[in-house]
Amino acid sequence: MRHGDKINNLGRKKAHREALLSNLASQLIVNKRIVTTLAKAKALRAYVEPLLTKTKKGDSKDQISHQHRIVFSHLQNKEAVKELFTVVGPKIASRPGGYTRIIKLGIRVGDNAEQAMIELVDFNEIYGKTVAKAAEPAKKTRRGRTTKKAAETTVETAEVVAEETTPSTEEKSAE
Repeated sequence: MRHGDKINNLGRKKAHREALLSNLASQLIVNKRIVTTLAKAKALRAYVEPLLTKTKKGDSKDQISHQHRIVFSHLQNKEAVKELFTVVGPKIASRPGGYTRIIKLGIRVGDNAEQAMIELVDFNEIYGKTVAKAAEPAKKTRRGRTTKKAAETTVETAEVVAEETTPSTEEKSAE
């Protein structure tokens, strides 16, 4: 029985599955999007997102080189690791998680398998909002109540801005 066993084995032995996910992850990092089956895409998401998170960790040179070694042990591809730390890492630095997107594409004609495209979210040019957001620093989530004083100051500043933007009746009659 496989009680509590949450890993999708993809019909492969452990070594074959790890090699498959390593190759898919390398190609995803290099090409920014790949088309595969839905089951492989879901397994790949769970495999590659922790690797993408490792590109953001580390302040000192020792920590950064350690993260390089860890990621290389998973990917076994120098070009993919270099691309990950030089291009992908800085672009996803402001994102708190959810680096990949899976889009279902329908079924494959030959064997009726469900196809899906998995892509890196920050590298999609179609959705312009995410590319523009990448330059902004990450917003901190608010975990608690705001004080009354802070709430009053935001209301006052909103009123001041509203007064500055709306022209007065005197200005309207002068025109």
